[in-house]
Amino acid sequence: MTSLNDLPLRDDLRGREPYGAPQLDVPYALNTNENPYPPSERLVKALGEAVMDVAGSLNRYPDRDAVALRTDLAAFLNADTPGIGLTAERVWAANGSNEIIQQILQAFGGPGRTALGFEPSYSMHPIITGVSGTGWINAFRDEDFGLEPDRAITAVEEHRPDIVFLTSPNNPTGTALPLAAIEAVLDAAPGMVVVDEAYGEFRREGTPSALTLLDGHPRLIVTRTMSKAFAMAGTRLGYLAADPAVIEALLLVRLPYHLSAVTQAVARTALAHGEELLGTVEALRRERDDLVAWLRAEGYRVADSDANFVLFGTFPDRRRVWEALLERGVLIREVGPPEWLRVSVGAPEEMAAFRTALKESV
Repeated sequence: MTSLNDLPLRDDLRGREPYGAPQLDVPYALNTNENPYPPSERLVKALGEAVMDVAGSLNRYPDRDAVALRTDLAAFLNADTPGIGLTAERVWAANGSNEIIQQILQAFGGPGRTALGFEPSYSMHPIITGVSGTGWINAFRDEDFGLEPDRAITAVEEHRPDIVFLTSPNNPTGTALPLAAIEAVLDAAPGMVVVDEAYGEFRREGTPSALTLLDGHPRLIVTRTMSKAFAMAGTRLGYLAADPAVIEALLLVRLPYHLSAVTQAVARTALAHGEELLGTVEALRRERDDLVAWLRAEGYRVADSDANFVLFGTFPDRRRVWEALLERGVLIREVGPPEWLRVSVGAPEEMAAFRTALKESV
């Protein structure tokens, strides 16, 4: 049988491992930061009807530029962050925020160019960067997983990257960046600045969004997803807001008809039922804050979180703790800095199971 080594694979791909969290059949899966609450029967019916509406025309290509969906996404962002005044021309959508990131790197990165990030952060940023042929530079976060503006400026001025990735709230730490840090990077960066807000809807009260900085910053891109707060991970819909010129650039690299008619219909239906879907966010915030308080009371170090997950530690042998939890039916994520573990925030019964399992595992 032919092995991978027998194929004429690109040299820069040899030795790489595919990305992916473990997919195991366990009673409590708390490792992929999904919203634990499924759609209601009413929404399931609406989603089914939306798919039926387009099913009869699946012999035809979908709207290539997803104009109606982008219009709906702009309306949602305007409601989420009042005063930004977005239109469809300033919003773009793709198959998950990872495809959005890929398109950004295809347009603004590539061989001979570099992207800079501050790790620990979302592991797909350097992975997609490398696959696109772009050089990756890790400038590291602060000891508390934040990002001090002066240090960020120093890193950007030293390396002069073509793309800077800022993740807020950050994954896997949950840390949100103050606008001052983002503005500092915007002022110093010679190229594009991408603020990944995949977990933006979970921010604590008073934590601003980078969407408020779009006006006057034509090289700023703010990415979002419907996989987390919207509980639509299976839909695979990511999107961004930026200057119209950025959208024009992405049109040069996007594949034709990249968003299926079914994806567009399902996403638009979810947005129309946004009040229901986002109605779980406040409960997840409370559950998160309760979990942070409990872990600290138990003596653990815990990163401040504005997301729907919590990074905690430290463990001399985190693999042993991860395995002990798994033996008790609780799957969390072994990710981020050594000696730390990340747990997604689930429903109350899932959090109760996690607490019990953790007490028995250490």
